Amino acid sequence: MSTAFTTESGSLRVERLRLLIQPAAVLVLVVGVLAWVFSLDLDDIEQRSINARTIALLTWEHVQITFVVTAIVVVVAVPLGVVLTRRWAKPAAPAVLAVANIGQAAPSVGLLVLFFLFTKQTGFWTAVLPTAFYALLPVLRNTMVGLGQVDRSLVEAGRGIGMSASSVLRRIELPLAVPYILAGLRTALVLAVGVATLAVLVNGGGLGVLIDTGYKLRRTPVLVVGAVLSVALALLVDWLGAMAEQLLGPRGLR
Repeated sequence: MSTAFTTESGSLRVERLRLLIQPAAVLVLVVGVLAWVFSLDLDDIEQRSINARTIALLTWEHVQITFVVTAIVVVVAVPLGVVLTRRWAKPAAPAVLAVANIGQAAPSVGLLVLFFLFTKQTGFWTAVLPTAFYALLPVLRNTMVGLGQVDRSLVEAGRGIGMSASSVLRRIELPLAVPYILAGLRTALVLAVGVATLAVLVNGGGLGVLIDTGYKLRRTPVLVVGAVLSVALALLVDWLGAMAEQLLGPRGLR
């Protein structure tokens, strides 16, 4: 018992230490790379890609794609996960999960290209919608797992004191499922950041523009800046997700 408690306490200390170190590491990484690249003698092509305005614009586009994708995933996956855990809808759960799993298993670049070919459109939403489909599964599955692990005696106790089914869901089931939902959301955020680098293929913007430009024109500084900023953004949203898990989870489980 004491060994398990010590191990758990050690894990919590490691997690808290990581939460302190990770944003500092991201800051050092970004500042270091930008200081290095701006110290170089850049040619005209590199200067057009590596400047404060362009970097800020592409980073903002990347952030927009990421958080719009995440918002869509939450709005779709959490209610759908709730519905699929209700007794009357459980028979449909395997089919819905199979469809969501196709989105996760399929190559993200394939989803983007197929969506482009189907819609004949390019731009922001052509990047966002297939990315949201790709990132749907973690939140959907974790919502279902989180609701499924709630002690049924707590649900029955709530119903026994006169709570309606919706009140039980809102006041008992969802609060206890929050850690699972947040863990799925954290995964979806990181997936969204990664896939958003491919938005350049459908003229969706984002930091993939720097990566694509650097690769095609053989400009290593441009390629490095795009890649490092993408990695830094992924680490940052992972940190934000971890902070959300710490702050929004049930108090007794923190």
